[in-house]
Amino acid sequence: MFWPAARFAPARYHYLMFTGLVEEIGKIEMLRGGGKGSESVRLAVKAPLVAQDAAIGDSIAINGCCLTVVKKTKSVLEFEAGSETLSRTNLGRLEKGSGVNLERSIKVGDRLGGHFVAGHIDGTGTLLRRRDEGEWSHLMIRANSRLLRQMASKGSIAVDGVSLTLVNVERDRFSVSLIPHTLANTTLGSLQIGGMVNLETDLLAKYVERQLETRKGEDAALLEIA
Repeated sequence: MFWPAARFAPARYHYLMFTGLVEEIGKIEMLRGGGKGSESVRLAVKAPLVAQDAAIGDSIAINGCCLTVVKKTKSVLEFEAGSETLSRTNLGRLEKGSGVNLERSIKVGDRLGGHFVAGHIDGTGTLLRRRDEGEWSHLMIRANSRLLRQMASKGSIAVDGVSLTLVNVERDRFSVSLIPHTLANTTLGSLQIGGMVNLETDLLAKYVERQLETRKGEDAALLEIA
């Protein structure tokens, strides 16, 4: 009875991947729910580009968080976010008029310009410092040490859904540099000190950390036996 789902699982897996290349800055048109203690929020996003070929049931990354289209008009898409999403992302802090980074999921055969992004937010970070240098900007972001263990200099990180290269990684913070194109075409261009961002660490880094934890546990068990 489970064979049909198993047959289509691989295709669905590939369909739900992203690249971290923002296609459009959408604008929040409506919010219902949300706020402290809220279990869910429904949001409508004006997205003339992304909405062109979007359909109900499609997956769209909003600030890097994969959500499902539940309603569509000509240029507005509606989504619902539950308590788990609100507790792990900055979506619960959005207001009417807020800008959000949007990206449609990729399909098999599409070119990959950023890095593989799953749309599953690992946690949030806070902008500590911002240094604007000509047309570039350098950001220092505080993050949980648990996430920093999955980061390395010159590795990849998705910040509010934007694929970036890590510059420096410290005990409780990391830095990234933004080119003019990123500043002009994503919400990171207007990010202010104290602003909260969604973070998704590199998928490969997660597996490496898991393997190391497993090996450490196996070694400890062998020492106990010995």
